[in-house]
Amino acid sequence: MTRLIFLGPPGAGKGTQAQALADAEKIPHISTGDILRGAVSQQTELGRQAQSYMDKGELVPDQLILEMVRDRLGKNDVNSGWILDGFPRTVVQATFLDKLLQEMHQSCDWVINFDVPDEVLVQRLLGRGRKDDTETVIRHRLDVYRQQTAPLIDFYRQRNQLVSIDGDQPVDQLTTELQQVIQS
Repeated sequence: MTRLIFLGPPGAGKGTQAQALADAEKIPHISTGDILRGAVSQQTELGRQAQSYMDKGELVPDQLILEMVRDRLGKNDVNSGWILDGFPRTVVQATFLDKLLQEMHQSCDWVINFDVPDEVLVQRLLGRGRKDDTETVIRHRLDVYRQQTAPLIDFYRQRNQLVSIDGDQPVDQLTTELQQVIQS
């Protein structure tokens, strides 16, 4: 049984590592971005509500994201574990997730924080070549991430659930380090 939360700034490699580990452990990689896109494309009730915010260029409210996560963690494929990627992003969301997991008689084993220097992240994100990824936009996204998520790192550190790993290393070395963490 492996239940993990992946924290880290944009470009830290969370998605790549979550997918590799999920495949190896045969558990779902749950990305809130994927959940959101899926709900919108399937035109579920939650998806329609989320779409109305996205159409206006607004952030989807916490409560809606939380309902989608509740729905996703209620599916049968999570019985052997899961990796949450991109959620929670704030202490409010983490507190909700705690309550939800208690209700579902589940717990999170580890919160993995991907630590990568800003300069490396900027170069990685610029290298993706997305048209909205200018250096100014990227640095702003990193600032927002740090403001929102720094308290979250402390929240999980105080509970002795946090493991920080060096995200600035080759992909296969990072995968090996992650596997060692979850087997400890």
